[in-house]
Amino acid sequence: MTLKPLACALLTMSLLSACSTTPIEDKKPITPIIFTEPDITPPFYALNPFNYDAPPPFEIELQKAAAQPVTKMQVNLASDPSNKKTLDVNKLIIPTINSKQRNVKYAVLAGENEIDVTEIDDFLQLVEGKARHYPPRFTERQERKGFETKLKELTQHLDTLAAADNASFDVLIRAFKASVMARNLDLGSVYTTKSLTYAQRILKINQDDAEANFWFGFGLSEGGGQREAIPYLDKAMKAGVQEAYLSAANNYIAMEQKKNAIQTLKNYKIKYPQEAEVTDRLIEEIEKQGRWNVWQILSAPKAS
Repeated sequence: MTLKPLACALLTMSLLSACSTTPIEDKKPITPIIFTEPDITPPFYALNPFNYDAPPPFEIELQKAAAQPVTKMQVNLASDPSNKKTLDVNKLIIPTINSKQRNVKYAVLAGENEIDVTEIDDFLQLVEGKARHYPPRFTERQERKGFETKLKELTQHLDTLAAADNASFDVLIRAFKASVMARNLDLGSVYTTKSLTYAQRILKINQDDAEANFWFGFGLSEGGGQREAIPYLDKAMKAGVQEAYLSAANNYIAMEQKKNAIQTLKNYKIKYPQEAEVTDRLIEEIEKQGRWNVWQILSAPKAS
């Protein structure tokens, strides 16, 4: 069958028209995709174990740094030595050697045998909120993976500084805490040995340091050395570390000494009456369950 001339002409015109038609523009603007890093989930443990009602020690140090006069300094950029940068914000600076007491100062830049620990302390505080005790408390798997990766890097850095025989108290306490939390995150048995070594070095310098006794006490307890932990947790409680009472109660539960655990919590309630509701719940659960972990009780939903 052949098409009539008029039909052929119309078909040709329609094809040409279709080929030359200008595409219709999408008037909707193209929105660029911006990746936003998710917020860190809330901490499980109080960020100030000395006093639950006080700001975290790191934030207190930042406030002190901000209140101090700033000595501005111009430095060459490492990436481009021809350009300069003005440093005008105080950082937290500690000595790396030859200091047997806590010695944080506030300056815009670390000097010789010093290190800026502002970012280090910020990160350690974040990890504490999740992994101060065992087992650690993470709700997001990817968040935990990120913490693990960064903590491995930080422990390597701190271990290098702490390797010096005359490493400062400030370096050792940070290396110690980082090792305890690396152990809690199951990053390797080597961190158990490291934390023990650091604790012994710290307490040799200052056997009465409240923070060292607290961390060493609960570290021993959660690692299976419940009897060895008692004197350190006792010293921490006497030094006024609030969370030491909960760690001591937890230690007695592990030793199946329910009466001692309950008495410790009753003492805690007297010392910190604002914690009465939590204390009563812990005592009730211990009496009912017998052998329970304090941190499990705190993380379990309340009975209606």
